[in-house]
Amino acid sequence: MGAPITAGVARVVSAMVEGKELDLELGKQVAGAVAKNFKVKPEEIAILRVTGGKYLEFIVPAKLANIGSIPMSSTNSLAVRTARDGKGEAINTFGSAQHPTVFEAVKLIKGESSEPIQKIMSVPVLVGGKSAGVVQVSRKGKNAAAAGADFTPKDLDELNQIASVLAGCFQPK
Repeated sequence: MGAPITAGVARVVSAMVEGKELDLELGKQVAGAVAKNFKVKPEEIAILRVTGGKYLEFIVPAKLANIGSIPMSSTNSLAVRTARDGKGEAINTFGSAQHPTVFEAVKLIKGESSEPIQKIMSVPVLVGGKSAGVVQVSRKGKNAAAAGADFTPKDLDELNQIASVLAGCFQPK
């Protein structure tokens, strides 16, 4: 078993998902709890599942699940790098880093403009030592200052704990 669960939000998520498979509805509930903890919008939470070892598919946000998947062969996707390397990272300068923006351009809430991701945390969901998915928390805004506080090592630890409890919900696809 992994490190002990000390983050309150991880305990909440653990109780929420115990004995269940992660689907869209449960994913929305988890995203809501995670968003509240990190003081972001639920739309700034992404949960992706590795399918067939070849693609990352969005579970949430739901609109992104309908747009497409990310090939595991992608060389410039943070989510793919996280799944492939099996380690998490926080990037507080993501807005200035070169990365694919196709999913950022999607308006997740009707009537609201889509702002770019400025800061992001990305952690793997490990099952049996292998990446089964990725959980990401982002902060969007016109610039880094408008996006809010930087992510901290403590934040990254909490997100790793959340990914650890989510591992039991990931069934091979």
